[in-house]
Amino acid sequence: MLLRERALEVLQLPDPHAKAQAAQHMWANAHAYRIKPQALVQPPPDAALPGLPPRQELRHHTQVARRSPATLQGRAVLMHAIAHIEFNAINLALDAIWRYPAMPPAYYLDWLQVAGEEGKHFLMIAQWLQEQGWAYGDFPAHQGLWAMCEKTAHDITARMALVPRTMEARGLDATPQIQAKLRQIATPDALAAAHILDTILREEVGHVAIGNHWYRWLCQQQGHAPEAYYVQLYAQYQAPWPKPPLNHPARQAAGFSLSELQWLTMSQHRA
Repeated sequence: MLLRERALEVLQLPDPHAKAQAAQHMWANAHAYRIKPQALVQPPPDAALPGLPPRQELRHHTQVARRSPATLQGRAVLMHAIAHIEFNAINLALDAIWRYPAMPPAYYLDWLQVAGEEGKHFLMIAQWLQEQGWAYGDFPAHQGLWAMCEKTAHDITARMALVPRTMEARGLDATPQIQAKLRQIATPDALAAAHILDTILREEVGHVAIGNHWYRWLCQQQGHAPEAYYVQLYAQYQAPWPKPPLNHPARQAAGFSLSELQWLTMSQHRA
């Protein structure tokens, strides 16, 4: 079976649980796939990319309500929002596999790992929601992460710069703050949610590191100075500024240089 073709098939699945499970299965059976980097892979003309559940209500990010995690429903809204990010992250990893040809085999295996782990994250949160009496799709969500995926579809270097190491890296900054609030609340469900976020944060550092690695590899191939070109892409695609405070240890572990962190810290004043 061809890995890139299978990634495209799974990307089109509308059921989020089936997609998450399929992504996990792909990663667990990576050895069974042939990669064929040069192959031309195309979706059917009527394909919906990505496949989305019909019951999911999508709104602009400014129209998605935020509720205090002090209540159980507020915590459900919060965890649902994170579940939606993880669902989008599965889609992003699968898209990175099928869309871009002629990359080294390690590139495709890296993004297969990301897809599998994002599938695990989604299912962990879905289980938590179910235990509290809710399900994925019960609350509105937004497509900000996928919107950047669409904007960079034609340019793999921009994709690596602005999705994993920009949009997804914001989770490295936000997660410790969310965990602190949940642990302060200290109800069993809040502590369980904080524990899930431990796993997600640890593995997301690796995902951002994969984006950093391939962004720098592409810059080397194309003759770009990575840090200067990142600033250029940031402005060209109007990427959102990071919100303070930056998680410096996690970002350094994910491959950000000290000079990049200084620039990002300065840029936070524009957010």
